[in-house]
Parts: sequence; C-alpha cells; structure tokens
Amino acid sequence: MTPPPAPSALDRVRAAYARIADADRPEIWISLRPRADVEAEARALDARRGAGARLPLAGRLLAVKGNIDVAGLPTTAGCPSYAYLPGRDAPVVARLKDAGALVVGTTNLDQFATGLVGTRSPYGAVRNARDPLRISGGSSSGSAVAVALGLVDLALGTDTAGSGRVPAAFNGIVGLKPTRGLVSTEGVVPACASLDCVGVFARTLPEARLALALMSEPDGARATPPRTPGPWRIAVPPLGQLGELDDGWASAYEAAAARLAAAGARLTTVDLTAFTEAAAMLYEGAFVAERYTAVGAFVDQGSADLDPTVAAIVRRARDIPAHRLYADQAALAALRATALTALGDADALLLPTTPGHPTLAEVAADPLGANARLGRFTNSTNLFDLAAVAVPADEVDGRPFGVMLVGPAGTDDTLATVAALLTPPAQVAVAGAHLTGQPLNPHLLALGAHLVRTTTTAPAYRLHALRTDPPKPGLVRTGAGTGPRTTPGTGSGEGHPVEVEIWQLPPEGLGALTAALPRPMTLGSVELADGTSVPGFLCEPSALDRTEDITRYGGWRAYLAR
Repeated sequence: MTPPPAPSALDRVRAAYARIADADRPEIWISLRPRADVEAEARALDARRGAGARLPLAGRLLAVKGNIDVAGLPTTAGCPSYAYLPGRDAPVVARLKDAGALVVGTTNLDQFATGLVGTRSPYGAVRNARDPLRISGGSSSGSAVAVALGLVDLALGTDTAGSGRVPAAFNGIVGLKPTRGLVSTEGVVPACASLDCVGVFARTLPEARLALALMSEPDGARATPPRTPGPWRIAVPPLGQLGELDDGWASAYEAAAARLAAAGARLTTVDLTAFTEAAAMLYEGAFVAERYTAVGAFVDQGSADLDPTVAAIVRRARDIPAHRLYADQAALAALRATALTALGDADALLLPTTPGHPTLAEVAADPLGANARLGRFTNSTNLFDLAAVAVPADEVDGRPFGVMLVGPAGTDDTLATVAALLTPPAQVAVAGAHLTGQPLNPHLLALGAHLVRTTTTAPAYRLHALRTDPPKPGLVRTGAGTGPRTTPGTGSGEGHPVEVEIWQLPPEGLGALTAALPRPMTLGSVELADGTSVPGFLCEPSALDRTEDITRYGGWRAYLAR
C-alpha cells in the first residue's frame, strides 16, 4: 500500500508555528524567527524539491541551542550581555540546512552550557515537557523540550557532561552524543573545548540517526565498522553500584536489561567504580578550569545577567594550579584504562541515564548537589572518549525513564543499532478518519500498524464534527468527567466516554504521523477508560467554533450511521 504523500514544507512550517503559539512556552526560546521568513524559505524549498533536488530533511523543522551560531540570530550562550551576531552558520547547522532542514529559532540553555538542570538562565527555567513542576534537564533544555512537545522535528544541543542525554531522558526523546570529532564544534561557544560534542535530539531513533549522519564530518568519524550482530555483548553493573535511585527506577532499569536479553543480547557484569570516580572528577577536579578558559574573562566583568551559580563555578576554576591539572590527567588516564579493561569485549555499557528526576523546587534548594547527582552516569563519557545514545525505556509514575548505551569511540552506529532493541512499539488512539474502514486508515496500515483493541476514553472528552475534507471529528478533553456518568447532551460541556481504537505501530511510524498532522489536529495524551494513557489524535479547541457537538453519539462511527 502506498504511503500517504508528505506534507509540503510550507504546510509543516504553518503547523509548527501554530503548535508553538498553542504551547505557550516562551521560556523554550531565546530567538524565534519571524514566521514570514521561515515560510519564504519553505516555499523556496518546496520549489527545489519539486524540481528534483535531493533533500533528505526536506521541510523538517530544526531548533538550535543558543550557544551554536545561526547566521542572523544572536548567539547568547544563555547570557544576553555576551551576545554577538554571527555572520555565518556553524558548520553543523549549515549541513542540516543543506539537507533541507528549516531553522525555527535558537533555544534556551543553562548559561554557558554549565549545568544539567535547565534552570540556570536569565531567560527563565525551562519546564519539563510532561510535568511543569519538574526540571527539563540541561544544559540543552530548550532544544529537548521543543522536540518533546512536537514544536520541531529535530534540535541541536551540546553534550560535555550529559547536557544532551539528561534532557532527552527527562522528556522522553532520543539524544545522540557522538564520538568526539565526528561532528564539528566550530561556531560553538565552548564549555570545555577539549570535551565538547554537538549532539542531536529527535522523537525517534531513525530520525536522530539520519540527522547525525548528515551532521558528521567526512574525515572526522573515527568509525569502527559494526561487527556482525549475534549476539550483542552488553555490560551491566550490579544494582548496588548504581547508588540511590528514584523509586521504581531500579525495576525499570532491570526491565530494560531484560528486554535486551530477550532480544538475544548476552549480558555481562561490569565493575562501575572507575566510571563513577571519573564522573566526580569533572567538576570536583581540575578539568573545570577549561570553563574559565572559555568564558572566564567575560564572567570576571560581573555582568548583571550572569547566573550566580554558573558564575561561581567559572570563577572558582580560575585559581586551580597547573600541577593539579597534570595530576588529575594522570589519575584520569589510570581510571580510563581500568574502565576499558572492565568493559572488555562488550559492545556497550547499559546505564540509567540519571539516578532520578528532581523538581524545580528541589534544584532551587540545592543547585550544586542536585546537579552533581544527575551527572553520576553521564560525566565520565567524554572524559573517557566514549560515544553514547540515550533513549526512552519506560515510564515510572507517569514520568519518562531513560537509559543510556555507552561504547568505545567510533561505535556510534553500533550503539544506535543496539538501542533500537530497547525502543518499544508505539501506540496511538484514533477516534475518527483513521478508524478501521475510514478514509485515512490506509495511512496507518502503510506505516506497519495493526489494531490492538477498541475501547473508550475516560469520561472527560467531547467530540465535534469538523468541517474538513475528508470529514473527521475533533476530540477534546474538557477537564470534566469526574462526576457521575450521565447521558451525553449537546453542548453541555461535560466530559463523556468516546469510542477509540488503539493501534500499535513502529516507533518511527508515530513520528511520521505527527509530522503529517494537519491543523487543527494535534498529538497528545489520551486517557482511556481503564485509567491508562496513550498518545492520540486530539483537536485544538480553537477549531471548534461553529462545529456540531456530536458527543451524544458516543463515537464517530455511530455519528456517521445516525
């Protein structure tokens, strides 16, 4: 069956700006480009595509972390008084634009990429995509949340100590941290120049892998060809070495390891001591002196918009003596040798991405302690010159739980291949034109979807007949539905159960559906009658004016058969 036609770049831009407006999350952005400018670029892109140009990312919307140069937009690194206007794009941005990506804007970050929390910014703390009372993770906070909320398809971040992987885990998306040197860091305000990496966020692993391949330097990939799989060798530390984890996270981690084993991987035990000792050295040792080299002279000027926590970290690094750096380098070399020996012939090390997920209030109460805890598993990766990929693995108490696969330099493709074994199939709830036998159902089938079950939503929704071609309904959550169930009336505003089908499809299929959704349709969380929630097709409330409320029929098919 032929897949549905891809939407035009112009349609995608218009839908993205509508989602940005509806999301009302200004703290995500530092500079949001004028819609008219991006639309003009989209029209030109559609013309090139129509003329046969090869554009593998045609129309994909891209957000760029605010410490990476985008021509015409100020590079602030999260500090307005530091801003400069670059005359050209950073090479990594230029490569994605050449492939057809459209830059929407630059995103908020922990100032000077110093932090794993996403709160250290004069532009405001970036709230988590799922739970606004919790942190988004940093430093690439805005980029991760923009992807997680579906505002853009891809986003660039940097990852020195976990700044890409941590927010990926907290927002339920994919974060690739490449081998050092695989992706250019030219045009990037450095945090620790010898350790910095530019990584990518996406909602699915195939999208992230494609972007990374396009971003990569032709001669920068110290690539190791993937060995023939069968079975993959995965190193797993004893639970006791992981330290204190949030409630439910140990079980979720063990379940991820079990999924790899069920997929044919061979699990081996590894001593994690060298990894955690090296992780502590990143900020407690002399390596933090490189942050002073990057921006110390500016920080010493004492601008009023400096984040106090960031400024204190950078200034404290000024007086670290050179002999301490040499001693720490020797200690790190010994730890790296021990760590690589412990890994042996393993293809990857499986770890929780973080030990837990704090609230905004918890980070405010202990900014340094909370940040240090978050880097327990991520800080050592670049110090040891390793590659990593962070992927969603489960949900615990309604919050994303992520794991990380770490491997030797050059094994980026191998890590992504193994990570694909962890990615569970996606489910989507449909209530209208995608139902079995309806006009858009072939779109699901073309993506490899199959029907799981028919059920109803929780009694908290209403259904409206939209004026679209083909005809489709709009499902909206009312916030009601906690009271007794009554016979649905017209326009009552009360929530009621609505018939839906649950379809299962490959993870990349959900991304394809999201990318093709026209306004006023959106993808959000739909609560079902049994109390569980799945992604599903919803409708923007603003589209319901002068439409017929058809909730009383209990579902779209019943309405059509009326």
